[in-house]
Amino acid sequence: MSDHKITAMVTGASAGLGAQYCRQLAERCEVIIAVARRGERLAELARELHGQVEVHAVVADLTTIEGVARAMEALRQQGPVDYLVNNAGFSTAGEFADQVIDSQYDMVSLHINATLALCRTAIPFMAELGGGYIINVASIAAFLPGGGMAVYGASKAFLNHFSTALQAEVAASGIKVQSLCPGHTRTEFHDTAALSGFDKSTVPNELWMEADAVVTASLQALATEQVVVVGERSRPVCRKGLQQQLDAMEL
Repeated sequence: MSDHKITAMVTGASAGLGAQYCRQLAERCEVIIAVARRGERLAELARELHGQVEVHAVVADLTTIEGVARAMEALRQQGPVDYLVNNAGFSTAGEFADQVIDSQYDMVSLHINATLALCRTAIPFMAELGGGYIINVASIAAFLPGGGMAVYGASKAFLNHFSTALQAEVAASGIKVQSLCPGHTRTEFHDTAALSGFDKSTVPNELWMEADAVVTASLQALATEQVVVVGERSRPVCRKGLQQQLDAMEL
């Protein structure tokens, strides 16, 4: 495909890690397909990156079938993609039995179903290109089950397991799959009504990272590590060093 433009799709692109992925991938790509619910934020991002990269904004709610279909169609029309970043996510806080079940279904739909759909759409095209990169944004919570975020942690554990298994399946096609497992990161993630009861001051400052540093660590390790755990007092590590890393982070 001699006329192919290096292209990335990033979900949850309107803020936080997603916006940072768009900014940093602008240095590697010619086209970015930015997917999020908030069209005005995507328009701001497109204006910011104007002159650096061609941005296609896709306004879609990936908790819905319609939203996932819209993203899949954008991937087909604007792709094939060289980079797929499944970053969109959210959490609630509180005991599972006290949660509205629809919010938990939405979390599973977003973290798991949307990721599966976009990976399944992207992989054949990546294989045809001769390779590509998939980043599934999981969480340190994938390894630390605890009360209050049961579905969130379980869905992130799924992403971690899925990413590792998927890498084994697509390696021969030249595709790299990364499970990114950040610790506490300063984004808008904790500022939603669903997490209004979470007191960020209870987490020591040294355990927080900035979004740009997390994305930098992810991209630096993309070609070499399957599972990347990042935290303020950590460095990117592969799966075999995970326990030592968690101990060092004192989580």
